[in-house]
Amino acid sequence: MAETVEELTVTYEDGGIETVKELDKKVLTKGAWATVIYRYQDWNRAKEEYSPDKFTIRRYQKRDGEYQQKSKFNISSEKQAKEIIAALEGWLAE
Repeated sequence: MAETVEELTVTYEDGGIETVKELDKKVLTKGAWATVIYRYQDWNRAKEEYSPDKFTIRRYQKRDGEYQQKSKFNISSEKQAKEIIAALEGWLAE
């Protein structure tokens, strides 16, 4: 596991293939509890290509000097991501 927030990743390799490719990440909070949003792609073995961009928000807790994932929320589509953005922008404009 990671000792710093900067080391956290969703990248995953299986059998020499990067099955989860991290494209970007933004650290939303740091400290004993860290929140990170990732932009990533999954490898589709059948099509031998990466999926469209996906997004996930992960919460980590630092214990014994290492971050451990405690929860996650996967944004299932670009449409859902835009709806989340619209809801937040509406609330913040109030």
